Amino acid sequence: MAGGGASPSCTAVAGWTVAAVLLQVVGLCMFLYGFFPVKPTLPGFSGAESYRMPSCGPAGGGEEPALPPDQLRSLYRELSEVPPVYDRLVLMVIDGLPAEFVLGRGGKPPSKEMMESMPYTQSLLAGCKAAGYHAKAAPPTVTMPRLKAMVSGAIGGFLDVAFNFNTQAFLDDNIVDQLHMIGYKLVMLGDETWIKLFPKLFWRQDGVSSFYVKDTVEVDFNVSRHLEFEFAAKDWNVLILHYLGLDHVGHIGGRQSVLMPQKLKEMDDVIRRVHSSASGPEDNLERTLLVVVSDHGMTEGGNHGGSSYEETDSLALFIGHSVHSSYCSPYDQNEVLQVDLAPTLSILFGTPIPKNNIGVMLPELFNSLTDEQKMRTLELNSLQFLRLLQAQLPAFCFEDCINGKYGLGIDSFPESVEKKLCHLLSKAFDSHHPPQLHQGSNMKPIEAGYNRTAVDAYHEFLRYASEWLSHRATNKPFYLLIYAIALMIVSCIFLMGIVFCLLKGNSPSQFENYSKWISDNHWHLDEVFIIMGIFLYVSSLGSSSFVEEEQYTWHYLTSTLYLIFLIKTTQSMLRESSSAIARTKGKIRHENNFSCFTSCKLVPTKQHGYKLCTILIILVSGRILRAWHQGGVNWVHFPDISKSLAQADSSVVKALQIISVLAVVVLYSILLLLLRPSKMNILVVWLSHFFCGIMVVLHIWQSQINTSLPTNHSTTSIAQIFYVIASISLASTFVASPWIFPVCSMEAEPTTSGSNSESAIHLQGINHSMFLTGITYTAFWCLLQLLLQQPINAIPLLLIFVQIISSIIHFSLDKSLHKKWVQIVAMQLLGLSGHFGLGNTNNLASIDVAGAFIGISSYSTVLSGILMFIITYGSPLLLHLGMVVYTSVISTDGISTPHPLKWSCILDKMITLPCLIPLVINSIALTSYTIVLLLMRNHLFVWSVFSPKYLYVCAATVCTYAGVFVIAMTAVYTCSVFSYKERNYRDKSI
Repeated sequence: MAGGGASPSCTAVAGWTVAAVLLQVVGLCMFLYGFFPVKPTLPGFSGAESYRMPSCGPAGGGEEPALPPDQLRSLYRELSEVPPVYDRLVLMVIDGLPAEFVLGRGGKPPSKEMMESMPYTQSLLAGCKAAGYHAKAAPPTVTMPRLKAMVSGAIGGFLDVAFNFNTQAFLDDNIVDQLHMIGYKLVMLGDETWIKLFPKLFWRQDGVSSFYVKDTVEVDFNVSRHLEFEFAAKDWNVLILHYLGLDHVGHIGGRQSVLMPQKLKEMDDVIRRVHSSASGPEDNLERTLLVVVSDHGMTEGGNHGGSSYEETDSLALFIGHSVHSSYCSPYDQNEVLQVDLAPTLSILFGTPIPKNNIGVMLPELFNSLTDEQKMRTLELNSLQFLRLLQAQLPAFCFEDCINGKYGLGIDSFPESVEKKLCHLLSKAFDSHHPPQLHQGSNMKPIEAGYNRTAVDAYHEFLRYASEWLSHRATNKPFYLLIYAIALMIVSCIFLMGIVFCLLKGNSPSQFENYSKWISDNHWHLDEVFIIMGIFLYVSSLGSSSFVEEEQYTWHYLTSTLYLIFLIKTTQSMLRESSSAIARTKGKIRHENNFSCFTSCKLVPTKQHGYKLCTILIILVSGRILRAWHQGGVNWVHFPDISKSLAQADSSVVKALQIISVLAVVVLYSILLLLLRPSKMNILVVWLSHFFCGIMVVLHIWQSQINTSLPTNHSTTSIAQIFYVIASISLASTFVASPWIFPVCSMEAEPTTSGSNSESAIHLQGINHSMFLTGITYTAFWCLLQLLLQQPINAIPLLLIFVQIISSIIHFSLDKSLHKKWVQIVAMQLLGLSGHFGLGNTNNLASIDVAGAFIGISSYSTVLSGILMFIITYGSPLLLHLGMVVYTSVISTDGISTPHPLKWSCILDKMITLPCLIPLVINSIALTSYTIVLLLMRNHLFVWSVFSPKYLYVCAATVCTYAGVFVIAMTAVYTCSVFSYKERNYRDKSI
């Protein structure tokens, strides 16, 4: 670039920006690798050694020789001193079933509707023939890590939520492999996740996809259709039934879905059939255990993944002879951990407890055993914990605990973890065994009676050790995290430095008018507020409550900033009222203004009126968005507009959807009229958008008619047609738009300088091309969101679209009122507040899974993942697409040059700030929160609050990169085409 020097060149800006982004990506990857833990696990599988007291130091002797399954089963029975309680297991997993539906909550029974939906199960509970527990699941509450936890007794790492969509074979010690090793034949029907976890274990299998949530019928029918055959067969020992339909019902309609009672009745009937078959005359009821579990619960909206009570409240229901009792209270709040299932099943079926188990056996399920055998089960659980503790704490040795310091003589707990564990375990063994036999390998109980002191001591040790082990994770090098943050800080400084140089540097002389617009050295109220708002937001990231309720921060910042705009607009009106007409005429005479919104010559009163109206529209729309969803965690139960509409008739919501679609189509038509369309190409684009709007309306109408059907092939076909037409239309508009508008136009108004007129002609074509492309982006994106979003979000989506268009109109009417960077930040705030206005939160449970399968005939990880991302970040991405319209209306206005037009400079002024400002805002948020997360790594809520938020921050970073890429590529391609056309035009003129 020519001119006076301090302003960086286009090439330098692009180079430094790309370098900063690459540094940020490298730093982010390093931090993700270094921060998120991998749970430490012991390799291999438990064997005969698990029944003996572990020795201190490294184990010697090598691996024991492999034995045939029958001999191994006999060896385990001999060493355990506890006979297997059952021979056959039916493990029935009802995906997403909250324990509250079966066992009630807070000591109160379930609602009448829920009890009537599961009469057989309730009769078993009332007759004391079943034992039910609220089994707390660890976050993230998604299927794959929860299944691993149930069969291994170990809690996986936080990033298992990502691996849930790409399950790999499970190699850690687990009850399924242990049963297979002792010769049990396993049959699996249902969720194919089991087949992926254990690809070679099942005698028979029939898997179904767990992610196609639109199917609520076939997915369960494919399981139940095998039941009669399996009940008649005698060749299996373990039958796993994984039903997905209830979870899918929740994703589609939430807990209160009209399909929920029907699905619960279906599950109750399966329980009845399984229990009746097991208790028939041909089978021995005493040897078959039916376990009904759920992997997680669900929120009111039917989603899951977070750590709320509703999501972690899973069911564990045991039906078998060992749980029978003469008295029971089925609706007591009996709370256990989901991992407690693994040691319980291991002991019930005579296999070693998995090596990495941190669960505690459930004593209520061993009523058929003698007191001595019950004590032995607790001892076996403690020995397994002891081995795991010795691996985690190399200095921890039980022999040292016995030999002096930490026995029954100590009344208060020591300070260190090792000493406390020693105290608790030695207390349990001192109560269970004679002190003189501690050193021996064969420890017999000193009395046959059930020693309550020993039982209590064992439970105290097991629960404390379980709690401590559950928080253990591998420690990655701390310096790796520091280096990662350093790279992010450098990247953030680079980006802010580039913006500072652009705003403060000397602009080239050929952009003299433009530089006056953006280079005002005085600080104004809106600028000060933005800086203070950024500091406010960064400060709020250190509070878990503010992270959970982040929507309040963005709603406040957005509404307050636009209130400041309203004040500035009013002050401007009062200041200019006396000379508005003269100045307007002067501007019309001397400015080359070819943006679509400002091409209409407005008298001052009308212009001020439009400026006020646009601000008021934005503020009113923002207030409605704020009241639409009570997001977050703490106040989600408060009434809001969405809850009121959900309780209203479904036709009301569908009507609002259709109104929103029609409004988007009408707005797009009006905006196209600003181009004074006389070309067939623009008419074709409008017709394609109109046809896509009809497709969305048809999809809404078909969904209204077929609400009871699990999979509606007509709606799938409609959505697929929409995808094809929208993709072709957008691609065609992107490619053809620069070619539609001529380099030279007779509509350009004459100016005082011929060369100025020439440059203005070029800018008019660029503006119109960018405007057509940008408004087509946003209009089609709105239709896509109306197709994918929950029906309740139709009006909020329309309001966000209206806010973006109103902002662009407001900024175009008086470009001297707000600096350009302030305008871009304001629009960024609209996108962020809109993100939460659509019901999104920093909780993984708010992700809309159901919409990710619209238009998909069968499950695809890539396609459903893309759609899920599009739904979650619909508002920020809409804002980035709207920035293309902004660049056409704002960025090149006022540019005049007495010299031949330089396309690189035009491109620089069009996209530099619209691309850099979002990158800077995102970089500040990402870097700040990364530092906060490092400081909070030992916080109580690090995995339930701060870590899910960080995943959202990372996804927002991807969203920002994608949006900036679209803005840049659209402008680069448009300018490249016009540059080529200009050269041809000049050649022909010569």
